[in-house]
Amino acid sequence: MFRTGRLRSVSSRGEHGRQMAFPAVAKSAADDCAIAAYASRSLIPILAVAILAFGSTLHADEPPYPPSAVIAGMHLDWSTHQRHAPGSDNWPMTWADDGHQYTAWGDGGGFGGTNSKGRVSLGVARVAGEPQNFRGTNLWGGIDADVPAQFAGKSYGIIGVNGVLYLWWVPDPLPHLQETRIAWSEDHGRTWTRCDWAFTFQDALTIPTFLNYGRDYAGARDRYVYSYYIQPRYGPGRSQSQQAYQSGFDVHRPGTLYLSRVFRDRIRDRDHYEFFAGFDPQGQPRWTADVKGKRPVFEDAAGVGWNVSVCFNAGLGRYLLCTEHSRTHLGRLGVFDAPQPWGPWTTVAYHDTWGEGHVPVNTFYWSFPTKWLSGDGRDFTLLFTGRTENDSFNSVRGRFEYATPD
Repeated sequence: MFRTGRLRSVSSRGEHGRQMAFPAVAKSAADDCAIAAYASRSLIPILAVAILAFGSTLHADEPPYPPSAVIAGMHLDWSTHQRHAPGSDNWPMTWADDGHQYTAWGDGGGFGGTNSKGRVSLGVARVAGEPQNFRGTNLWGGIDADVPAQFAGKSYGIIGVNGVLYLWWVPDPLPHLQETRIAWSEDHGRTWTRCDWAFTFQDALTIPTFLNYGRDYAGARDRYVYSYYIQPRYGPGRSQSQQAYQSGFDVHRPGTLYLSRVFRDRIRDRDHYEFFAGFDPQGQPRWTADVKGKRPVFEDAAGVGWNVSVCFNAGLGRYLLCTEHSRTHLGRLGVFDAPQPWGPWTTVAYHDTWGEGHVPVNTFYWSFPTKWLSGDGRDFTLLFTGRTENDSFNSVRGRFEYATPD
């Protein structure tokens, strides 16, 4: 049975979700329950039936999935909070073959710059070092960069595979949602080339991100590279909702994510992309080359943000997905985990005012860099960005708590 009650909101140092008796990396009973729901294509109708049957009321800001049976909570050590590159936001990050991490930012000067000093629409930087002692270097655009940026835009997804860096690029200024293209760099971020094809708003796909594994994609489950896409609920220009942020951004409500896969050596080839198309009777994922045949891989009636991040935590054996819900630029963080890229998803945390008491409550993007995960998966660094002071490269160390028997 799906839990329809609300998960208790907690502070950043507290726990979120209930504890259950399952080992950290094994498929749990909660996973089995969610698999059964996925097999019927969509979780949202099942939740509706459960609500009618049991008389519960599901509010718009309630978690869409049951509590995680593996991760009982997230504890953040705010004494480790660092803030760099004021005026530059976004910061998706990947671990490349040379051992460094590479990241992209928007609308600022990058490391050493400000909102105006060195400002570019899109820049790429290298991050060298460990969580509490790292150095950011602008490579492509920004203040004192190795080379100037070649084109404008934004990116919310970057990955290193076989020595090549790839970005999911979207146009700028708005509409971000009009199209998205692959861009690649064979010299660790100093020059970039964009593909001559795109996924478009008409494909019901927008602002993708890559699923990140380890160094140069080490530890990947198979020979594919996976990407998650948001289904646009407004656009391709600004949202007209009264709840939208002043720049026109908004959560996409109801929230739907799609999943694609492509061979590692065919990332630049549109004809090799396949989309998740639901499950067969045995519960195995189906795939289709027809974009019209895609099916949701993640849903939240309260919405998903206009960006998302996903990584694999090898120590825990779980995929971690971060996105907004309900409203944007207000710290509405949802963290979800699953045993496979296609789920079944459970809820690790679902915040209404993430960061309250530590940073302004205006964040909109979060990610877990895989290089900065401990071997057992419990210790992590969370990157985040937002408005005002949070319009910058922010990091904070934390620790996952295993679920334990009641």
